[in-house]
Order: sequence, then structure tokens, then C-alpha cells
Amino acid sequence: MSTSLPQLLSLAASVAAGVLVITLRLRGTSKPTNLRKIVAPPLGMATGFLMFVVPDVRIHFLWGLIAWAVGAVFFAYPLILTSHFEVKDGEVYLKRSKIFIVIIIALLVVRILLHDVVEKHVTIPQTAALFFLLAFGMLLPWRVAMARRFIALKRKMDAAA
Repeated sequence: MSTSLPQLLSLAASVAAGVLVITLRLRGTSKPTNLRKIVAPPLGMATGFLMFVVPDVRIHFLWGLIAWAVGAVFFAYPLILTSHFEVKDGEVYLKRSKIFIVIIIALLVVRILLHDVVEKHVTIPQTAALFFLLAFGMLLPWRVAMARRFIALKRKMDAAA
């Protein structure tokens, strides 16, 4: 099986994106967080649903639901369990979680391993749609859980003050 230049470029872009996400996440734990920083990523990523306006990107509803569920169960759930906040000097910080890096790397590996398999059954734009839904399935439940925890912590801090 030979590898084409577009496949190599896609792989390089995926690896670069993974490294960027990990770097941004690690840098983000050194600054206080707020509700806006927690809810902004899923809101920004939600604009990706506009891809489904293009007919070539559309997939069967059940496939999309399965991709979203895989992201929610296998990737979001561990993040929800391991994402915690800490209070330092009256500010709320997200604690670093080693599992986050493991999950981002696992997502990348899953994408690389399944990419060729998925592309044999659906088109490249549909493959992008499936992986987008998988990633959104991870991000949305995780960030909703973080937002709920953040709000609860802020209420507790306000009550103690």
C-alpha cells in the first residue's frame, strides 16, 4: 500500500493540530479560567455544522449519531472524570490532567487507523463529517460538565465570601 502526498500532508496536519491542542491546553492551566473560556470552544466548533449545508458532506443520520456517541462515551467520559478545578488566591484554575494528553493522542491514533477504513465506505468529505461529529461528541459533554462544576464552585466561593 503506497502513501500519496495528500495522505502524508493530511497526517502531518493531524499531528500538528494534535500538538497545538496539547500545547494550548497545557498553557491554559497556568492562567485562571472563567465560564466564557469553558463554553467558547464548543460554541466555536459548532460552526462546523455548517459543513452539512453542502450535499457532498451529508451522511446517514445513524452514522452521525454513532460517531457522536463514540466521542461522548469513549473520549468525553474519561475527560469528565479527570477534569477538576482548584482555587488559588481566589481564582479558579483548571488542574492539569495527564489523561487529556492521552485522549488527544488516542483520538489522533484512532483517526489515523480508521481513516483509510472509513474512506473505503464513504467519501473524503463524509469522512471529515464523521470525525467532526466524533470530536464534537467528545467536546460538548465534557465542556457542559466543566461548566456545571465551575458554576457550582463559584457559588460555593461566593457563599464562603
